[in-house]
Amino acid sequence: MLAAAYINVCRYSSTRRALLKCFTVSKCARNFSTTCKFDPTIREFVSRLAQKQPSFKVASKDVHVLSQPSEFYTNLLNIIRRARRRIFLSSLYIGFSETELINALDDALQRNPGLHLYLNLDYNRSTRPGPSSPILSLLPLLRNHEHRVHISLFRSPKLSATMAKIVPPRFNEGWGTWHAKIYGSDDEVMISGANLNKAYFSNRQDRYLHFSAQSALADYCFSFLQTVSGFSYRVLATSDGPALHWEDTSVLPWQIQSKAEHVLSQFQMKQLSSSVSSTSSEEQANSSDVVIFPVIQAGQFNIREEERTLSMLFDHLASREYCLDQEPVMNLTSGYFGLSKEYQDLILKSNVGCSIIAASPKANGFYGSGGLSGLIPEGYTLLEKRFMSAVRAASRPSNIPDDHNISLKEWERDGWTYHAKGIWLSPSVDSLPVLTLFGSTNLNSRSANLDTELSFVMATSSDDLRQKLQEEIQGLHRWAVPWRGGERKVRWRTKAIVALVGGML
Repeated sequence: MLAAAYINVCRYSSTRRALLKCFTVSKCARNFSTTCKFDPTIREFVSRLAQKQPSFKVASKDVHVLSQPSEFYTNLLNIIRRARRRIFLSSLYIGFSETELINALDDALQRNPGLHLYLNLDYNRSTRPGPSSPILSLLPLLRNHEHRVHISLFRSPKLSATMAKIVPPRFNEGWGTWHAKIYGSDDEVMISGANLNKAYFSNRQDRYLHFSAQSALADYCFSFLQTVSGFSYRVLATSDGPALHWEDTSVLPWQIQSKAEHVLSQFQMKQLSSSVSSTSSEEQANSSDVVIFPVIQAGQFNIREEERTLSMLFDHLASREYCLDQEPVMNLTSGYFGLSKEYQDLILKSNVGCSIIAASPKANGFYGSGGLSGLIPEGYTLLEKRFMSAVRAASRPSNIPDDHNISLKEWERDGWTYHAKGIWLSPSVDSLPVLTLFGSTNLNSRSANLDTELSFVMATSSDDLRQKLQEEIQGLHRWAVPWRGGERKVRWRTKAIVALVGGML
């Protein structure tokens, strides 16, 4: 079969890429059909996804599911303190007042002369003007360790050079941001949706998965960030303060679309080839009861791996190739719930029961903000109303999770805000999850089309890890109540603003 595929490719295509794809798909299908012991509900999906995305086999004992912001922060500091070769952190921004975090980074660099620090942050969010601009807090690191601190600021090309002169700070972030949340050092990495700011360390709920002793996964995350640094600003320290340097003279910062699409596509193709060709011992293969697939979503660069992956998942569930009498159910959450049209259609047209948690208006991070941003929670109420109208039109509403219907709840905890996002899939309403999507995506139109996201699909056969994922769901549902958005009024000016900038929410 492999020889025949080789002959066909050689006959009809002279490109190395086609040949590589042929061997990759064939070998990948062999590997996953013989080594994976996943639930029948997802087995074929995992095999097919391995033909499309890079993959990493992991032992469940090395996967740690955290639940609290304080745990996230403590773990982050410990990851930094354990570093010997490299620290790589990716976030929307680092808060100006995060003195303890900056000091931990500085101490690690002082203790380890061979240690390098790599930061990937968003350009517009990190360069907000004023004395508390986030970029100013990074100057001591640059000045104290000039050649070992590498700071890259990604600028979304959706905002043209002309518009950048017109649109004021804060509002310019509406045209897209760097949104990947990766926190690693050496051979460990923590994936989250949380940023590096006090609220995310104390009372802003998110998700946090820590992978220890995973050199391949850590190398992937580090290489991804290095790849993006190739079309980002570099931050330098001068006597007058931070200076931004654009190193690629072949392309302007607001015209990087073609380069970014090519570079990221080639990066994923290389990683796919590498993950397929890598070999492991029989002992390692037997202990690997988890597989992880990174998926990039960068709509502005025409890279839509997350959309493709979720479309594959729903197509698989609709095909019922797993031939079971069980009815899979899905849990989904987003702190900024406004499903993209593609995702809404997937959910509404499927027969999979779906329990959704959104942030209540008070748990929205913009609640109580001044100016137009104070209308954002109300804007999400409008999007939720529209979604529930579509649910009713599809005859799918339900107040409780079941095999077929869709329920919407809202998360509210006094003094807290909600920022969690992701998907969990269970073979039935009474069984533990076998698959989860986690990372930076909010699963909304903004994530799909404007922001640059890195998320991960994780499948597991480990009963222990499945139980931890179930406890993660239960922890979020603890503070969830039935959706009350239908009782809330949305003012006309909010409707007008959503009509103008709805895709930016």
